[in-house]
Amino acid sequence: MAYTKTKRPYKKEYEQYQGTEEQKKNRAKRNAARRKLMKEGVVKKGDGKDVDHKKPLSKGGTNKRSNLKAKPKSANRSFARTSTKKVK
Repeated sequence: MAYTKTKRPYKKEYEQYQGTEEQKKNRAKRNAARRKLMKEGVVKKGDGKDVDHKKPLSKGGTNKRSNLKAKPKSANRSFARTSTKKVK
């Protein structure tokens, strides 16, 4: 959703989505995965890399080392799209 003429309602977004218990748990899992790879020296703060789950947490993936890999942010944050621009 693009906010070109109005301010983005960050507080409302947090209350309705990011602040829910489910999202807090998911964020904690993602942070734990990053810490795991930081300990191994695979990623470091400010290196421009994201920790990618080969099988996403939302699809039943885990934080096991075999499910984690480091990817550039540009590759990890772009998704394959259909002809109607929806995420596959």
